[in-house]
Amino acid sequence: MARRIDVTGADGVRLAAWEFADPPKRDLDMARGRADPEPRAPGVLLLHGLMGRASHWAPTARWLAARHRAVALDQRGHGQSEKSPQAAYTREAYVEDAEAAVEQLGLAPAVLIGHAMGALTAWQLAAKRPDLVRGLIICDMRASALGAASQREWAQWFKAWPVPFAALADVRRWFGEDDPWVERPNPARGAFYAEVMHEAADGWRPVFEPEQMLRTRESWVYDAHWEELAQVRCPALVVRGLDGELGRAEAQEMVRVLPAGAYAEVPDAGHLAHYELPLAWRGAVSGFLDGLLGD
Repeated sequence: MARRIDVTGADGVRLAAWEFADPPKRDLDMARGRADPEPRAPGVLLLHGLMGRASHWAPTARWLAARHRAVALDQRGHGQSEKSPQAAYTREAYVEDAEAAVEQLGLAPAVLIGHAMGALTAWQLAAKRPDLVRGLIICDMRASALGAASQREWAQWFKAWPVPFAALADVRRWFGEDDPWVERPNPARGAFYAEVMHEAADGWRPVFEPEQMLRTRESWVYDAHWEELAQVRCPALVVRGLDGELGRAEAQEMVRVLPAGAYAEVPDAGHLAHYELPLAWRGAVSGFLDGLLGD
């Protein structure tokens, strides 16, 4: 059962954070006045990628919750967080939202685990506020600039979506099989996108506004982010699915640039490694987390 916690982000934007399992027993005992106040269970903040939502991290959050307080954030414009057209959809706003979540939820010093855009937010926060971050996991996010052509391709892709979908089965089929960007059938991808749809009067539509997603993406695709990566002082793990968007050469260069970087791969996985193959994903990151967080 998911528990929602409200967070106030940058410029007062309302954000929804989620716990998908009870916190560790020590945290529960503390809440009931039956445990010494120290040590607290280490905090973990999970950040989804563009178009994602906190629930995509639910299996990871439940796994982590046995020993750590794990909270996943619906970032602005996503999930059940605020989607105001007047809000800023800049890098600075996303980083400040994550900063606010860590502080308001009492997670510091936290481990940040981010996928794609969420990973960029995580390492930018680690560079900005090293006091808030004890460790970092970067899942399938590039540090290099993607450029104008990439942004145009995304704008065209959004226009190609056959919305509204008549049923969730149609969502799963289109994103898992019929989407021109799908090289081979991928049921996990179809399920991933079905999770970000809601039922409207005329059928199933995304819970986000595509225009806001393009504005969000525009804030990072034209720039490289190597300099901020080099400013991350905490231990950091770069994880890629072998068929993902982050190539091995770039991933290994990211590890080299990170002052305390390490590398891991998830075999047989693509861009959505943590969602497609959660057990293999856990295997790739568990050693790093054990060394970082301890027992």
